[in-house]
Amino acid sequence: MPHTAFAIATTGPGLYDFSAEVAGWLAGRGDGLLTLFLRHTSCSLLIRENADPDVQRDLRAFFERLVPAADDPAMAYLTHTAEGPDDMPAHIKAALLPVSLSIPVTRGRMVLGTWQGLYLVEHRARPRQREIAAHFAPDAA
Repeated sequence: MPHTAFAIATTGPGLYDFSAEVAGWLAGRGDGLLTLFLRHTSCSLLIRENADPDVQRDLRAFFERLVPAADDPAMAYLTHTAEGPDDMPAHIKAALLPVSLSIPVTRGRMVLGTWQGLYLVEHRARPRQREIAAHFAPDAA
């Protein structure tokens, strides 16, 4: 089947590695292009370093400084706050980061760098169930 969906349960803000799930689904598929699309407006997708957890902590800290919660005085201009102080900042972060990725696949394996992994970036404070649509388009023979 050329398409599927990956369900990712999050527990709050952070980066959630789902590389292994995608790699397992791609195994044996040959050459082509993988497209991943996130079906939500308050989280993002990234390809990031998967070796040093400090990279993930620093990215999260950077985005918290760049776009603080709505109850921060610097964010007093926000009007969409009905779902809590993390809501509109989550939408802003998702607007700054990608929600889709295209990844070449060779012999059923993603062509990622040695230290790269696939991450869902959760921007909301409460646990969520997220879904990533995946489509594999094989090279024309």
